[in-house]
Amino acid sequence: MRLLLVEDDVMIGEAVLDVLRAEHYAVDWVRDGDMADTALRSQAYDLVLLDLGLPRRDGLAVLRALRARGDRAAVLVATARDAVRDRVAGLDAGADDYVVKPYDTDELLARIRALLRRGAGQAQPVFSHRGVALDPATREATKDGQPVALSAREWAVLEPLIARPGAVLSRAQLEEKLYGWKDEISSNAVEVYIHGLRKKLGADFIQTVRGLGYVIPKDAA
Repeated sequence: MRLLLVEDDVMIGEAVLDVLRAEHYAVDWVRDGDMADTALRSQAYDLVLLDLGLPRRDGLAVLRALRARGDRAAVLVATARDAVRDRVAGLDAGADDYVVKPYDTDELLARIRALLRRGAGQAQPVFSHRGVALDPATREATKDGQPVALSAREWAVLEPLIARPGAVLSRAQLEEKLYGWKDEISSNAVEVYIHGLRKKLGADFIQTVRGLGYVIPKDAA
């Protein structure tokens, strides 16, 4: 999943970036409101972790502009502004959830997982389809109840596909889930990871839609 971290405090930003990348999220980090607005206009994100007290443009202004464009990315506001009126203002501006600094990283990750599930239309905490299950909280994968060892990049390709069975994702869309701005993109990386997943989960679990991308069918093949 691709996340945008909007945080002007360098120490906090570096710490949160490490935590998110350790959970295998592709993360871009910007440090002011103008950079956040530019990033959000040029790149699709699954979730935005948004500070409110930002240089150059306030976080609420960034949020309002995002929603005015019709962007439905999940937004988790993370800020030191703990007054009720500030929380209400953030939620009314279009935020999906709110966490007050200093926050516990386990709680932060749990809120991120919950918002990503909601964005995928998934109520259950585990993605499960055709005998394959992914648990984002534990990073465990199973097939027919047996553990399956997935690399971080294989997980990053599989998660958006299994979260929305029947939805076709192009190679470019899957690459966006794999890489942040500073990552080097291999030309055939998605194909390599799809091949590895098919070997582990079954040749027909992920299907190729010629000219469009990849899909996990809603119904058994």
